[in-house]
Amino acid sequence: MHEQTIIIADDHPLFRDALRQAVIGMEGRQAIVEAGDFAAARKAAGAHADADLMLLDLAMPGVSGFSGLMALRSEFVSLPIIIVSATDDATTIRRALELGASGFISKSSGIEDIRRSIQTVLAGDIATPDSYRDGQEQDPDVADLIHRLHTLTPQQSRVLTMLAEGLLNKQIAYELGVSEATIKAHVSAILLKLDVDSRTQAVIQLGKINMAMVA
Repeated sequence: MHEQTIIIADDHPLFRDALRQAVIGMEGRQAIVEAGDFAAARKAAGAHADADLMLLDLAMPGVSGFSGLMALRSEFVSLPIIIVSATDDATTIRRALELGASGFISKSSGIEDIRRSIQTVLAGDIATPDSYRDGQEQDPDVADLIHRLHTLTPQQSRVLTMLAEGLLNKQIAYELGVSEATIKAHVSAILLKLDVDSRTQAVIQLGKINMAMVA
């Protein structure tokens, strides 16, 4: 039987343990990889290219809000990601799914509910809390922005999240192993697709998606 590799990325040891217990209780064999911050989560995804699933805390050290999800979705296209968060209002859940999450688990869920959600996503479906009722994005500007973000290529999404981290073109070029001219071209394309005039405006736009989480 195929051993399933599941990455648990959460900075709270107690909640990592709860997620681990949920995974251990499933049928079959599971290899669990744990990460306590975003850099470790990204490293784990890179080291385990055949991972079956990542459980990602939305509020991880080293990343802001949905930026982590966007960065991982653009870099590891085939890796299903379930967002785990204590912020579980309908807007946060909907935005997580629209930005590529395969499911959403509230931190108030019991072990059985967590396990069921994990199994749902491993089976190829989308998992959301029972209380979640899908609806339209209430903020038309955010709806437009999410639509624009979907037009970015995976590499452009990575560049945008790195801009949000405050990295310079030179640093992004080094991280991605490309020339600075290539990054400049990506930035120009990003500004065009997001309909903004500067890197700062692009980062501000990205921040709007996270507003609901802190409101």
